[in-house]
Parts: sequence; C-alpha cells; structure tokens
Amino acid sequence: MTNDVTLAHRTLAELEAFLPVLDAAPKDVGVLKLLVRRPQVDAREVLDRGELDLTIGLVGDCWLARGSSRRPDRSANPDSQLNIMNHPMVEFLAQDPEREPLAGDQLYLDLDLSHANLPAGSTLTFGDSDGVGDAGRPVIVVTEEPHTGCAKFVARFGAEAMRFVNGEHGKPRRLRGLCARVVVPGVVRPGDRVVVTRPATA
Repeated sequence: MTNDVTLAHRTLAELEAFLPVLDAAPKDVGVLKLLVRRPQVDAREVLDRGELDLTIGLVGDCWLARGSSRRPDRSANPDSQLNIMNHPMVEFLAQDPEREPLAGDQLYLDLDLSHANLPAGSTLTFGDSDGVGDAGRPVIVVTEEPHTGCAKFVARFGAEAMRFVNGEHGKPRRLRGLCARVVVPGVVRPGDRVVVTRPATA
C-alpha cells in the first residue's frame, strides 16, 4: 500500500534534537497509533482492526510462514512474533504517514519502549479507547529478543537513522523497537489504550 519513495533522510543533528520529544512518551498508559499487517515480504496493509492470536501472532501477517534465518530449522521464533516501534520515532523518520509502515513493524505505540520502562517480561494490555476496564482484553509480553533492523531500514530511512536507533541514545530507549508475543488473544484497534504492567522485582 506504500511506495518506497526516497526522501532526504534525517540527519544525526535532527535525530538528537528530537530526543526530548521521544523522552516525553507516556510510561504507564500509552496508545496504539498504527496497526500494520505484512501479508507477504515487502507488502503492507494498514488495519483499522486486527486479531492477535497465540499461535499466529497478528492474523494475516506472514511472521509464521516467513520463519527465522537465525534458527537452525528456520522456523518462526515465538519471541519475535510481534515487532513494536515507538510511533513518534517512525513518524519523524518517515516524514509522511504513507511511509510509516515501511519500517516493517506491526504495532506502533505512543509509549516509552525503553529497557528501563519496559523490562523483558512486562505486559501490555490493550484496552478500550474510552477507558473501559481491561478484563478480557488482549495482552502481549515483551521478550528478550533484540530488534535491530536490517538493510531495508537503512534504504528507507538512512544510515544515520540506523546508527542512531542502535547507538548510545537509541539502544537503551529501544528506538528501533522491541519484540513481543501474544499471551492473551483478542482484537486490537488503533486508538486503543495500552496499559503497562511490569514484572515484580526480586
């Protein structure tokens, strides 16, 4: 649904200047801003409703069929069932709403995705946008699996962007994103609130 149009990529100075905006992201209750399904490699479908499934991940996405080159049997890695990115970050990089899905993630949240805010094991519950309670709502859990991007990310958003999201500023903030898996299935929609529950500390 999108064209891989070449735009002037963000410079390192621009990216660093944007850090205060990223650091102002909500920490405890965020919002699902964009939902994208990948029916096949390099294809994108922006959704107004998506179903999260324990086995498939995002129904209609190619994660399961595509598998993982990092696993000996090339099977899909359950810990990278879902890829999640900070929406203000991709919005800034893309510079055009039509280009945001090119980042390749499925869920884009207005939420602080940093390691400090969302340690592995944290859960995200997708509640109603009107603030109705969370009982029976879909839940995903943040995994240890790293999410660092690929050559396509460089082609679309620039080498400076790749270095930035994986560098000293971006890595602790998980500006390239994080991986997660579904623990409670259900339907999610853009506009849903996203409630953080962090694992208990010893």
